[in-house]
This record gives sequence, C-alpha cells and structure tokens, in this order.
Amino acid sequence: MADLASRITKPDEAAGAAPQVEDPTEGANSVGIVENAYDVEVKLADLQNDAESPLFSVQSFEELGLPKAINDGLLAMNFKKPSKIQERALPLMISDPPTNMIAQSQSGTGKTAAFVLTCLARVDLSKPQQPQALLLAPSRELARQIQGVIQTIGQFCENLIVQAAIPGEVSRETGVRASIVVGTPGTVMDLIRRRQFDVSQLKLLVIDEADNMLDQQGLGEQCVRVKGLLPKTIQILLFSATFPDNVHRFAQKFAPNANEIKLRHTELTVKGISQMYMDCPDESKKYDVLCKLYGLMTIGSSVIFVRTRESANEIQRRMEADGHKVSALHGAFEGQNRDALLDDFRSGRSKVLITTNVLARGIDVSSVSMVINYDIPMKGPGAGVPDMETYLHRIGRTGRFGRVGVSISFVYDRRSYEALSEIANHYGIDLVQLSPDDWDLTEKKVQDVIKSSRARPDYAPNALGN
Repeated sequence: MADLASRITKPDEAAGAAPQVEDPTEGANSVGIVENAYDVEVKLADLQNDAESPLFSVQSFEELGLPKAINDGLLAMNFKKPSKIQERALPLMISDPPTNMIAQSQSGTGKTAAFVLTCLARVDLSKPQQPQALLLAPSRELARQIQGVIQTIGQFCENLIVQAAIPGEVSRETGVRASIVVGTPGTVMDLIRRRQFDVSQLKLLVIDEADNMLDQQGLGEQCVRVKGLLPKTIQILLFSATFPDNVHRFAQKFAPNANEIKLRHTELTVKGISQMYMDCPDESKKYDVLCKLYGLMTIGSSVIFVRTRESANEIQRRMEADGHKVSALHGAFEGQNRDALLDDFRSGRSKVLITTNVLARGIDVSSVSMVINYDIPMKGPGAGVPDMETYLHRIGRTGRFGRVGVSISFVYDRRSYEALSEIANHYGIDLVQLSPDDWDLTEKKVQDVIKSSRARPDYAPNALGN
C-alpha cells in the first residue's frame, strides 16, 4: 500500500491549510471551455504529410467559411472563438477531399462541438429527409445529448432534421427520415438491415467515446458490422478522452490513413477536480460513510457510481428508507424512464443519482459538483484489473467547463486500496485522504472545494507538492 500512501496527504498534515482559487474565465472562452496550458499534438496522415499540405489552424470560426446559419448558432450559444482542439481539428475535418480523423481530448475541451460543426458543414439541407451523417454513441443518454447539441448549434439552419436512432424512437412505418442521425450501434444496425435506414448517401460517420465503442470486449463488433453496411467512401471521425494502445491500433485500421490529434498523456487527467479517497473500516461500513456524505452531496448535484445494477437498487432502497432523497438509473430501466430520470437530474429536481457506468461517458450535467466511486472501477476476468479509462470518464462528470468538482473514491481492503493506487500512479494524481473518524475536518475539506466559486486548473487541496 506504499504506492498510494506516497501520493496522499494525511488529514492531520492538511489542518489549517486554505485552498487557493483563481478566476475560471482566465484562459477560457465565453462558455467556460477550459483552455489549460496543454499541447495539442497533430500527426498528419501519410498522404498529407508533405510540404504541399500545411497544417491548418484557425483563430476564429469565421475563418472556416461555414454557412451564416451555423455561425449564427455558434453566436447564440456564446461560442466566440474556437478551443485549442477546435482550432487544429476543424480545418482538417471539414476540408476537401474529406479525410478521416482520430481525436483524443479530455472532457470540456469542445470535442462534441467540433464533430457537430463538421456534420452541419457536410450535410446538404436541400435533402432534409435523406440521411447524410451518422453519429454513434454507447448509450441512449449520450445519443440524446448529442442530438440536442446539433439542434442547438443548427437552430438557424432551415430544413435541418436530426433523428435519434435509439430503441423505441423510430417508427416502423416511416423509418429514418433525417439528414443527421444519432444512435446506438445495435439499433442502427437493426434499422439498416430492416431497410428502414437508407445509408446510400451517407457522407460522414462519427463515433463518440470511441475507446469503448471500438473495444472488442464491448461494442466493437457491432460498430464493425455497421461500418460494413455503409458506403466505402465515407469519412470517419473517432473521438474519445482516452485511447488505450490496443484500441488505438484497431482505430487506425477502422479509420485508415487518418489524421490524429491528441493531448499529451500527462495532461489527460481532468483538471479542476480535487480527487480524494475515503478509507472505510470495511465493506459493510461503506454505506454508513455514504449516508454521512449526503449533506455534502446536495450542495450541488452528485453522482454515485457502483459496480452493478443490483447495488444501485439496494443503495437506493436503503437510503430512501433512511429518509434520503435519491434516484437510481441503469440499463435495466426502459428507455423513456431513463430519459425522464436524466431530465429530472439535469433540471435539479433530483440531486443525487446512483448509477452504473451507463452515465460514466460523455454525459454533461453542469451542476454536478461531486462524484463518488462507491466501487473502484475494475475490468477483466473476475474484475481484477483497475479500469483506468473508466475512472477518468467517471470523475469527468464533475468539474465541467472550468467549474469546481470533487471526486471521492471508497477503499476498504487491500484489493481496492491497491487498485486505486495503480490508478493514481498511472495518471500522476495527488490523492487527498479523508478520514471517517474526523467528520468536521472531512466536511471542511470537501466544502472548501464545492463552495469555491472559482476553480484552479491544477487544484488539489493540501496535496503533496502544493
């Protein structure tokens, strides 16, 4: 357990230290996309890697030559200048002839807007019911969210129709009738095979959360089958916050001769989030510790991540029996119920949400100030290997777009302790220890972060090295 101990600050060492914060708008555009001092690495495709193919970069959206309706949508959203990823990626993605792209960028850097703008730039709106762009996501929640972003940025585009290809949303009588389609791979594949989705004129395929979507242990096979049903000339854009080596190699085959854009590995941890851990006496005491944290969870909104659906249901039942107001959301719920639960959480009608990894990826709820890893994310046979990527995606649900955030991971035995240690060492995280035996100090530490109105990109309260 020495590895984790070397990366944490004990509660008594932290006593009396005050957090330092700074203005979150510094280095950010007007909608709060964090512009940390990271380097954007660009690797041009072999066919373009010559002196006649310079690497483009833009300083304004106007330089891209987008239609006025799209620029008006950007202004309505208060997007005044591209983020660093957008500066480098957009000229490559919208240039002709179309070129594939593999893009790795952390949460809150504007990657969704980047591929949405590419979709809007590619479609011919004189054919509003002819599918021309397909976007794939791992869950109905993320597909719905992306659909909303397209509709918002494209609000001034006449005849724009965006349709969700998720379970229960596409009529068997009419099939898909939209220029842009956002869906999950299983439903999309079924629609194509039933001849309810004409893919003959598709120009663009976007895969969000590509590390999960192309993982052969997950949705990879479905995505390969969908791609096999599409035109061979289609442009492919792959986006994710993380790309493990094995998935990256597969991505290069899936999107051949692609340009690549990424952040440096050491800068991939989510900025502006104070990452803490609670050393619980044993597994049975985790629930008691969770309930003690309830008052802190409701300062903003909070997400509690657990390993199984059964755990989510049981914790919800126990917390409600103890008088706490919580909701649970996971894959066992019917689609419309899932939509309603997420809408309640977005609106603030529900402030504490217990979920499995269904919400770990891509979901943006701006009010989330705390994420709790009730179970450390694990993968592999017997769930014996720490899941580095899922940890990063989970904690990325808070601290969105320069806001402050806290993540608290529960450990209770040697296995969970060592798993968190491996994650901390992998990302170079300075973890702050919270003690279940000193709640006054624990509450002060968490409140100091959550109640701060401003976030510092490298803020980790009282951690070693500060």
